[in-house]
Amino acid sequence: MSLTTPTFPSRLPNVGTTIFTVMSALAAKHSAINLGQGFPDFSCDPDLIQMVNDAMLANHNQYPPMIGIEELRQGITQKLANLHGHQYHPDHEITITAGGTQAILTAVLSCVSPGDEVIIIEPAYDSYRPSIELAGGIPVAISLEVQRDDSGFVQSYQIPWVDLENAINIKTRLLIINTPNNPTGIVWTNSDLERLAHIVRDSNALILSDEVYEHMVFDGANHCSISSHPELVERSFVISSFGKTYHVTGWKVGYVAAPQAMMSEFRKVHQFNVFTVNSPMQYGIARYLNNPMHYLELPRFYQAKRDFFRQGLAETEFKLLPTPGTYFQCVDYSGLKNWQSNLNEEDFCIWLTTEIGVAAIPVSAFYQDKTESKVIRFCFAKKESTLSEAVKRLQGI
Repeated sequence: MSLTTPTFPSRLPNVGTTIFTVMSALAAKHSAINLGQGFPDFSCDPDLIQMVNDAMLANHNQYPPMIGIEELRQGITQKLANLHGHQYHPDHEITITAGGTQAILTAVLSCVSPGDEVIIIEPAYDSYRPSIELAGGIPVAISLEVQRDDSGFVQSYQIPWVDLENAINIKTRLLIINTPNNPTGIVWTNSDLERLAHIVRDSNALILSDEVYEHMVFDGANHCSISSHPELVERSFVISSFGKTYHVTGWKVGYVAAPQAMMSEFRKVHQFNVFTVNSPMQYGIARYLNNPMHYLELPRFYQAKRDFFRQGLAETEFKLLPTPGTYFQCVDYSGLKNWQSNLNEEDFCIWLTTEIGVAAIPVSAFYQDKTESKVIRFCFAKKESTLSEAVKRLQGI
């Protein structure tokens, strides 16, 4: 008698293999340059590796505290106070997480109950919707407003303030924002935060502010964190990622800052989710964080890469969208003088990967209904030699 695996209903029936996995596999198969998935192809600072190694040799290899080691929580508290003027309590309002994605899921699970509505602004990072659905919440998606020039090319995205205000109601538990935004690169301003405060002021809606690209804001502008707004900070989870900031995405170390009442609920889920986070990495990052220049110089570092990449793309028929933040460059391909410009975004990215040898991500993948704008996303967190070869191939279209 053979035994069979019992069937059971999927918790995420609409989730399949992500476009990032698909495009990365396709890039590997065809030896394409992978400008799709968002991680660097260069090494982090050797000093950071040495500090982690020192922590291992110092026997920091056992479980650290559930909320994170004191040194790192204090360093984050000081950093946020210096940059944004808000004094979080390191013991009650800061928790170290296994990267930004775990922080997002845990924050959602901690406050969203079945039937609660959660507003997301599309195009949106692909973990938001599944996190909401796992909590039994109802995703309410509104879309960034697509601005087009006189020729019909996409030229920018704008926050949909009217739609956002209309979406908030008595059932709204949480609003998720992302600044700087993946995939569009838009950056919220202080006036945007003030307008958001006006919209939520008379509601009970909480805010989750995904700020993992906080140190990638360019052209002399500042990152306007929710932490800097004295009213919004009192109802917000603020999430960031050392993986993004220090070029170590594979280490999966991030953090959440929130008021004590919200953090108390967050930690109830966190302790049974991952419980705690890699010990030697925490000690190494805590030491590295003592030098603020490591993150203060990041805008200059990535702006140079952005400008180099954009300069090369300017000699193609792609229409470049503004990139005020993140390490992503979006382009409109509808002006290409070939038949492939008529393809939808996913098929265009497949053609670009298999025939041109450069992998990108369709922005339509960041919408639940696969909204098409003929816009794709490149990642420029790469060595100059990688970007140079990619540009050479793209200029040949």
